[in-house]
Amino acid sequence: MAEASTPRSKKGWFWLSVLVNLGFLGVFKYYNFFGQSFVDMFSHLGVHLQLSTINVILPVGISFYTFHGLSYVIDIYKDRIKPERNFIDYSLFVSFFPLLVAGPIERATHLLPQLKKKRYFDYSKAIDGLRQILWGLFKKVVIADNCAEYANLIFNHSSNYSGSSLVLGALLFAFQIYCDFSGYSDIAIGTAKLFGIDLLRNFAFPYFSRDIAEFWRRWHISLSSWFKDYLYIPLGGSKGGLWMRVRNTFIIFIVSGFWHGANWTFVIWGALNALFIMPSIIFKTNRSNLEIAAKGKSLPSLRELFDILLTFSLTLIAWIFFRSASVGQALQIIGGIFSKDLFKMPQTSPRPVILVIIILFVIIEWIGREGRYAIENVGIRWTPVLRWSFYSFIIVCIGMYMQTSGSDFIYFQF
Repeated sequence: MAEASTPRSKKGWFWLSVLVNLGFLGVFKYYNFFGQSFVDMFSHLGVHLQLSTINVILPVGISFYTFHGLSYVIDIYKDRIKPERNFIDYSLFVSFFPLLVAGPIERATHLLPQLKKKRYFDYSKAIDGLRQILWGLFKKVVIADNCAEYANLIFNHSSNYSGSSLVLGALLFAFQIYCDFSGYSDIAIGTAKLFGIDLLRNFAFPYFSRDIAEFWRRWHISLSSWFKDYLYIPLGGSKGGLWMRVRNTFIIFIVSGFWHGANWTFVIWGALNALFIMPSIIFKTNRSNLEIAAKGKSLPSLRELFDILLTFSLTLIAWIFFRSASVGQALQIIGGIFSKDLFKMPQTSPRPVILVIIILFVIIEWIGREGRYAIENVGIRWTPVLRWSFYSFIIVCIGMYMQTSGSDFIYFQF
């Protein structure tokens, strides 16, 4: 592309690269899904087809390094960066190990210059990185893994549970997926700091959001901004009037759903989020809440609390589709939630100590919500004894639940 003699030639090389990148992703991740959907469509018409499927293990991190490669190609095409001549530096950018499996999704314009310059060990950055790794491990091992145990039990046998139990299952999954994704991101970002590398922030306390637009500015930030910069804006963004804003919003959310998984449940999850964000798009209020809730205050106002709870409830409904094995199961769970058993005691729940730890976790997240991660500034002004007692409590919890939860977290393999 950089050496192309004409714009047409440059565009040709660009689309060849895009198709090759997406082709690998499409074959490995989506071939079986689209093939089976094609067969099912014809079976409803009375035509029975036979289609062979691909029985291979999905390459680890393929969605993430595909998007890394695409951002590099697009930025070269847009003349934002020059092509990287050093194959080692380029390979390191695409496969930098902390972010390979679950992000954040880096940009060549941000990460490549850091990899190429000489770095020196920074003690203060390393301490900050270790603190973020510690909090990430706590979220993943203590919160996510314990919530997953009960969420899986309820979702896997959803037809046997009352409405109150199904609500509990949805709540536990909401904590599971947040602490799993953001915990991994904290560990990746903290690990990179040990090497003198600053990765993009990926989560900014999304469950304290006051509307869905704010939620998506705070949830999986690197993915949301990737879709905005490389899909939403090239499609026309918000410049073409209301119809174009609505169309482009639905496109990026549905594509985001497909990116997360090859199942119609993910597509509906994306479409629901697009539907939930529509009032903000139509009335142009999607930039109303740019600062964190109750900034500089200890508690939110009643209006903020109502908005946070409403936004979280809408997110919870969408998460049910994300977690369910099928659209039918998701509808069955939602129907069960609004049954007459909604106010009965749940048939199963985590151990009381787990519930107490989850409540403490929410409190710590709220106290530290103005930092880049919850414990960045928590305890900085405490006495050394109190501060190290707090860190020791986190370490003990991690060690205890790492042994009992059977965690298969990727970082324990390094």
